[in-house]
Amino acid sequence: MIENVLTRRNCSVKTKITVKSSISVGIVALAVVLPQLLHLALGASGGIAWLPMYLPVLLGGCLLGSIWGLGIGIASPVVSFLITLAFGNPMPAAARLPFMIVELAVFATVSGAFSKKIAENGWMAFPAVLLAQVSGRTAFMLLVLIFQSVTPFTPAMIFAQIQTGLLGMVVQAVLVPFIVMGLRLVLNKQDSD
Repeated sequence: MIENVLTRRNCSVKTKITVKSSISVGIVALAVVLPQLLHLALGASGGIAWLPMYLPVLLGGCLLGSIWGLGIGIASPVVSFLITLAFGNPMPAAARLPFMIVELAVFATVSGAFSKKIAENGWMAFPAVLLAQVSGRTAFMLLVLIFQSVTPFTPAMIFAQIQTGLLGMVVQAVLVPFIVMGLRLVLNKQDSD
């Protein structure tokens, strides 16, 4: 979506990269800060229920497309892990990190695949987010099934966590598209002024 806006404004490649990089850094920062705030407010169980890192990653995919989204999906859990590790309580936990990298990379790549369609029709953000969520959660579960002999996770444990986070996923499936549509409206209005 952002690519379409920058192209309409005849921005140079350098400007496009600068704008997308700045947005990406902001989204990764949000993906680090939002879980911390939620854990302060609701404790560790709040993270499992509301899945705060997912929202910025889904947003990043919708706004920036698959390639930039993939970078955001990979960077978000890694940066969060490294920063929180420095304070002695890594989030996500080391055992969960590889799974979350893949899951969030899938989230952002799939939602990003709809970016051009979202630029044309904001309502496309709804199927983009829903398909991204299903794909990412499926990827996580498949990885657990494949590597269950060498990981502390079991399919039953992950399925229980998916059920616990269902309300958070539903809220995000509504909230992210409305945020994207709102931003689309603002950007399109600026173009027409």
